[in-house]
Amino acid sequence: MTGQAVAMKATDERNELYRRAERALWSHYGLEPSERFVEIGSPAVRLRIQEFGSGEPIVFVHGGLWPAVALAPLVRELPGYRCILLDRPGCGLSSPVDWRKQEIRTVATKVMGGVVDALKLEQTHVIGHSIGGVWALRLAQGRPTRVGRIGILGASPLLAEMPRPGFLRVLASPVGAIITRLPQNQDRARSVLRQDGHGPSLDAGLIPDEFFDWHVALIRNTQTMRNERAMIRDAVIGGGGWRPGLTFERAELAAIPQPLLYVIGTADPEGTVDYAERIVGMLPNADLRVLPDAGHMLWLDDAAHVGNTIRTFLGGSSSAEPSPTKQAAGLTRP
Repeated sequence: MTGQAVAMKATDERNELYRRAERALWSHYGLEPSERFVEIGSPAVRLRIQEFGSGEPIVFVHGGLWPAVALAPLVRELPGYRCILLDRPGCGLSSPVDWRKQEIRTVATKVMGGVVDALKLEQTHVIGHSIGGVWALRLAQGRPTRVGRIGILGASPLLAEMPRPGFLRVLASPVGAIITRLPQNQDRARSVLRQDGHGPSLDAGLIPDEFFDWHVALIRNTQTMRNERAMIRDAVIGGGGWRPGLTFERAELAAIPQPLLYVIGTADPEGTVDYAERIVGMLPNADLRVLPDAGHMLWLDDAAHVGNTIRTFLGGSSSAEPSPTKQAAGLTRP
């Protein structure tokens, strides 16, 4: 057997280990999405997409190091919508791009535009978490007629004034190369979530073991950590601030007319409510919702509340289709 064949076999085995852990997490939430791959020509990337449900489409763009399935607790709360979740380039099972000569502004616009074209989405809502919010807004800039409503979840690096999180600075440094090679385990994954403001939910057992099994499999069996470091080093952080093409000028935000909902938790360590208020104040048609005591991935703390907030914003009745969580508990939405 040739070296290339051995490498391909090893990659297939690692992919299957990852898929197995991912399926277990989807199954925990009673979901079984379909899968497809979309080929984008420029930049050249093979993008993995998972989706389920029917109705108005929503394209979800995840934050750093927590690809599509991390949103499972939230999208479970959105019956009546076609939920389309992509793994950003280099994350999960999507192929990477070379960030050394490209800005996120250009890549995000082209990739997101390629997604709506490939899926033949005449118009779609788009929801981004953390840095995924940048990708959502770049789509709205580049293809304004293709975007209905926009959701931003958690602190997102939309303004140059947002402090750079310490972990990103470390990951972009030479020490980051060592971090990407550290063995991953459940304890380390839990520690990351605790630092992101989810301590109470961890202590209350609200985040299942399958979530951490999946994240361990993600780091061990995919190149997500290494690829995210490359993006952070070459396209996100540089010198004393954010790199060009990541953040937005006031005039850019003022030119985005779509209705926008910004949801942030008070325990989010990567940005404050005041910061979110500044962003909302620069957008012509935006609203802010604050979730007390929620961390950066705020749906992990209260998926039913975040899901209901999104459904109301998108125009759905908050009582027509009760959330699965509320149904299971014998409760109705307020």
